[in-house]
Amino acid sequence: MAVITTQQITKYYTLYKNIEITFTKEIIKAIGLITQQIFLKCLGDYWPCIIYSSSMTEAKVIANLDAPSFEKIRKANNLVSLRFSFKKNDKANNPLTFFVAAKVTGFSPYKQDNRSLNFINLSYTNRPPDDLIEILGTLLEVNINSKKRKEERILITQESMRRLKIKSKEVEVLIQEVPRKGILRDLSFSGAKIIVLGIGKFIVNKEAVLKIELEEQRKVFKLRGKVIRYEPVESRKDLSAIVILFHEQSIPLDYKMLINDYLIMSKKTMES
Repeated sequence: MAVITTQQITKYYTLYKNIEITFTKEIIKAIGLITQQIFLKCLGDYWPCIIYSSSMTEAKVIANLDAPSFEKIRKANNLVSLRFSFKKNDKANNPLTFFVAAKVTGFSPYKQDNRSLNFINLSYTNRPPDDLIEILGTLLEVNINSKKRKEERILITQESMRRLKIKSKEVEVLIQEVPRKGILRDLSFSGAKIIVLGIGKFIVNKEAVLKIELEEQRKVFKLRGKVIRYEPVESRKDLSAIVILFHEQSIPLDYKMLINDYLIMSKKTMES
């Protein structure tokens, strides 16, 4: 994740503080939330809970509360703390953890046949820690930039590969499920250009899956899309430079985060 300044944290909070993010499986994986270590704390008791959604000002959680638990919340004047826990550098053995002070503003049954399992609405009583603002703000910024800057291309060089942590510019692309070797030329939020062996006109409009391997933990992105055009490769009639437009709904969130980090760092480098 790109280094975030105090000014950027303030900007995130000002622009995005009331925007709610639903914690889907993809988002939980991308931000490294450790779901087994999420708790609601009240007067010394800890109750495991599931974060359904959160903004920088409030949250919705799901928890199994019995009658004594409700009574304890009442005695605490509805004041509780929500414990967050995140992996640091993809490692769960040294997590980033913090509490956010909150007030319970409402309950509703999660299932009508199980009255103890409840949606709990929380309103944060203070501005949350900068770590939470950074995590949520980055997610929201990624979604905005993936639309606003979707055509901005990253030329694949040794330097860009190092910063993107791409293992090799030699990639595999499946075209109509037939594997081909290729050379990655550029990347963006929305697509990629690859040099492949073959006549381009016979590949256009075919479904494709681009596989990009990262250096860390042998992670592989599988980016699904369609070949939308081709360009000839000078002095090589046996090669074509094909352009793949990714299917927007299938682009992995962590891929978007990788591209976003690169573009932000590139902008900072140019400005410095």
